[in-house]
Amino acid sequence: MKALILDAPNELKIVERNIPKPQSGEVLVKIKAMALNHRDQFIREGKYPGIKSGVILGADACGEIVELGNSVTKKWLEKKVLINPNINWGNNPLVQSKEYHIMGTPTDGVFAEYVSIATDRLAEKPDFLSDTEAAALPLGGMTAFRAVFHHGQLKEGQNVLISGVGGGVAQFAFQFALAIGANVFVTSGDASKREKAIKYGARNAYNYKDEEWTTQAKKEVGGFDLVIDSAGGDAINDHIKLMNPAGRIVFYGATLGKPKSLDVHRMFWNQITLQGSTMANDEEFLQMVQFVEEHKIKPIVDSITPFQNIVEAFDKIKAGAQFGKLVIEI
Repeated sequence: MKALILDAPNELKIVERNIPKPQSGEVLVKIKAMALNHRDQFIREGKYPGIKSGVILGADACGEIVELGNSVTKKWLEKKVLINPNINWGNNPLVQSKEYHIMGTPTDGVFAEYVSIATDRLAEKPDFLSDTEAAALPLGGMTAFRAVFHHGQLKEGQNVLISGVGGGVAQFAFQFALAIGANVFVTSGDASKREKAIKYGARNAYNYKDEEWTTQAKKEVGGFDLVIDSAGGDAINDHIKLMNPAGRIVFYGATLGKPKSLDVHRMFWNQITLQGSTMANDEEFLQMVQFVEEHKIKPIVDSITPFQNIVEAFDKIKAGAQFGKLVIEI
């Protein structure tokens, strides 16, 4: 089978590997489509812990079960499934264990023609989704679901601001918030992404590069009950200014690094929560898939690339020009 590995820093290579044999409790999944995350590009650049050369990359995929290991019931055969990329979340639903990691580094991931995996890592693909749409869902969807609902506690009618719309997690946070009837606002430094967000249902879209954007948002909205952020950095203080009393800022990344200062006075007086979040536990993964099925949410797919050209998709996610997920078809 063909598989994508990291051969050396910044060197991706499609190689031939043996098709894995499913062990007891496992099934062999023939991958139909897969999707990129910023994490994959960070691994390519050597900016992620636990990187090992020769490991198959990738955490997002959809496929069909074509072979069963011992003790697996026949009901699984020929099922279309999504793969939960969590490994060893642990017994505490509130936080992952010390042994936790994500498929694709340091253990093999899903950017291959076949994957052997335990059935407790699988969820049946919602019938209304195509293979390419379904492949876009797992990592970004579960991360957004936990941030929006577990930590964010978002409710119908509340005001939510989602920063950096266009990326995978932000996209799903946007769609999930819309699905429950929240008032959704976004930020982006890209005019075309702001236009697309409004087209998809955002109340407004602000240019975070504009020094007056917080003044405009405060005037129009009044305040936000929830902010979903991936940038961190000094932008955190802009968000603090915009919060309603008892508001919640949930961040799942820190691409801008640490803030030089933190407006703790405004935070304690207005009883604002600043909450970190990453991925989701196994139960939340299944809840996310069920939520998507109930609300018939179709992931926004930016583009579809054939597997032999997968490096082009990596280059595109590095440039940050996409709106929605970059999907790879086999």
